[in-house]
Amino acid sequence: AGRKQRAAARRKAFSLFVKAKEVPAASRCPGGGEGVRWRCCRQAFEELPGIHRHVALHHSGDVGRQAGLGAGPAEAAGPAEAAGSPTGSAARPSGHSCGSPEISWTLPDTSHVSQEDLTSVIFFFVNIHFLFAYLCHAVGSQVGDVLLYYCYCEVRDPEKLSAWQKALCQHLHLTGKVRVASEGINGTVGGSKVATSLYVKVMLSQPLFKNILCQEDFKSSAGGAHCFPDLRVGVFKEIVPMGIDPKIVSYKETGIHLSPQEFHREVEQYLSQATQGQSDTILLDCRNFYESKIGHFQGCLAPDIRKFSYFPSYVDENLELFKDKRVLMYCTGGIRCERGSAYLRSKAVCREVYQLKGGIHKYLEEFPDGFYRGKLFVFDDRYAICSNEDIISACRYCGVLWDQYKLCSSQHCRQLVLTCPSCCNKGLTACCPVCQEKELKVTSRASGQILKEECECTRRRPRVPIERVSPRMLDTGK
Repeated sequence: AGRKQRAAARRKAFSLFVKAKEVPAASRCPGGGEGVRWRCCRQAFEELPGIHRHVALHHSGDVGRQAGLGAGPAEAAGPAEAAGSPTGSAARPSGHSCGSPEISWTLPDTSHVSQEDLTSVIFFFVNIHFLFAYLCHAVGSQVGDVLLYYCYCEVRDPEKLSAWQKALCQHLHLTGKVRVASEGINGTVGGSKVATSLYVKVMLSQPLFKNILCQEDFKSSAGGAHCFPDLRVGVFKEIVPMGIDPKIVSYKETGIHLSPQEFHREVEQYLSQATQGQSDTILLDCRNFYESKIGHFQGCLAPDIRKFSYFPSYVDENLELFKDKRVLMYCTGGIRCERGSAYLRSKAVCREVYQLKGGIHKYLEEFPDGFYRGKLFVFDDRYAICSNEDIISACRYCGVLWDQYKLCSSQHCRQLVLTCPSCCNKGLTACCPVCQEKELKVTSRASGQILKEECECTRRRPRVPIERVSPRMLDTGK
């Protein structure tokens, strides 16, 4: 009890010390806009993580002495103690939001961690940038981690949670993407092993996620802060963009979750029955076509759609396909299946709807040589991670086996392309002949004019395909 009291006193003293360094609201932009917000030791700080690092590094003794003085007038005027999480009941101080007690109270103490340990991924990557693409497998253990997670829960103040997340990630030098909504949080962040470990610890300690989010909900893979160009944290209507109001199709109506072991047994049984033409099950890939193209479960039905927001229309156009079927759904980490299965169940045509808990990510941790073959697509600069040696896709131009994506070289296009080194050396670096021709036209013009996007890849692909299921689909895995 004594240790907890001392820790609480130190946290409070730290918060009060930071507050004492605030620039008066009258000297700043109305509402706490941009500009200097704290001053200490003749230095000016505009961001909360900056003043936190400064105080932790240079005023640890002052904070300790203040913690031992007991309550005083300054403490009574300081931030409320109740703000233990972004959903705390303490009122936000008037005149500014970035320095709210809800945010500062939940930032972890990093005074015992060296700057190198927190940012080792960034320094490491900068030093060997030109070698990373070739050595990532060899030095993966030294690089850092990329975390993937989500948590569906009721969030009363998404803006407050978003602000805290941004401060937390900046404090730990993490990059990545975090989506916050009234229905929960969805994130993928990268950083050093020390930083990502602290991030998980802080997330699990938050009352908002208590008894909902657990350690196994965080999927980890070798990577780091360099896997993302920057940090993006924002508030959205949905934590994964399906295009349906969460109030209409809720995560609370999801399908039955199957552990990786249970899902593995179901797929094994499905494949056995399907080869005999007796299966009443559909193994449904909820991802986009470019994801399933480089890796998928054997015998799956992989919709040829570009975005998850097309999935509801895909279901609507293919209701007869799902009639009286048992559906086994899967996606990268499980989040798309949560509301995807809820939408499918809302149509009341399937006999049963199941989903893989933790997604392909968790399945591969237990069954690296199971029924999933090829690479797992990820939404960062790595594009894919692998657990087996299978290559199931081919070069766009010559047809040789190849599964390493690149961005289309055409300035007007953002499609991904599979083009092998041999074809790249020939200048075949666009996603389709249309883009290849336009790229040549653009580079030959002195003005560098960017042409309108008209891509063969999207022009010839139906927005929502109508399936014609046949035994051949099982053999190819589509």
